[in-house]
Amino acid sequence: MKRVLSIVALSTCLTMGTVYANEVKVNNKVEEVSKQQSGIVINLAGKQRMLTQKMSKEALFIAKGIDVDKNREALAKTSELFDKTLKGLIAGDKELNLPKTENKEIVAQLEKVTELWKSFKANIDKVIAGKSDKATLEAISKENLPLLKNMNEAVGMYAKASSSKLNPKMAKKINLAGKQRMLTQKMTKELLLVANGIDVDANKENLKKTANLFETTLKDLITNCKHDDIKKQLETVDKLWNDYKVIIEKADTSDASLKKAEELNMPLLKEMNKAVKMIEASIK
Repeated sequence: MKRVLSIVALSTCLTMGTVYANEVKVNNKVEEVSKQQSGIVINLAGKQRMLTQKMSKEALFIAKGIDVDKNREALAKTSELFDKTLKGLIAGDKELNLPKTENKEIVAQLEKVTELWKSFKANIDKVIAGKSDKATLEAISKENLPLLKNMNEAVGMYAKASSSKLNPKMAKKINLAGKQRMLTQKMTKELLLVANGIDVDANKENLKKTANLFETTLKDLITNCKHDDIKKQLETVDKLWNDYKVIIEKADTSDASLKKAEELNMPLLKEMNKAVKMIEASIK
């Protein structure tokens, strides 16, 4: 009888051990998914910053009569993506792989962004509908930065909140690399504000600062990169930047330079976005 009980006890222990081992595996997997999802959230929230500038840029290209149909179509898609992602950050979106934001402080910040977005979107919709008068452009010029700044604040809050799941250095790296995407569009927007005669001196100064920040951050990302494939991708960005910065540094708004700016800014954005995705995918 004792032997039977011993065998039962041993069998139970082994079963419990197997269950525990599986639970550890499951829990480790849950933690891994959680880390990756934190990276996705920071990436997509950070991408929203870029979209505020991309919309502004597209509206200003339309106002200058540069590839109007193409930029109007792009503007409509950018606006739709910003709206979808903002709603997804708040309520969750399976298609975007975004969980619902539970942090009340972040939700409150996203609600601020939503209010700013309503006003900004009204002017973007006017441009899409064919109205790109100076008053509308000036409203876009005035409202895009508060929208950008409040979205940036939300990204910082997400990065801080992820510290229990994601290495703070990794969160910062995704944030900084993601911000580079925004800067590609911000500097193009500032160039176009100069071209459209809106706050010319101020925007020339802003353009210089944006370009300097982009270049400094890119050099830091390359210098501190420990992954050869990511470093190679960042060097691809650097080559494109060297072509583009000639126009940016001169604030050259000639027709030929604006056309070239349109051709170069999107490859620069896409290659920088590729680097961000590679950094996100490197999360362990």
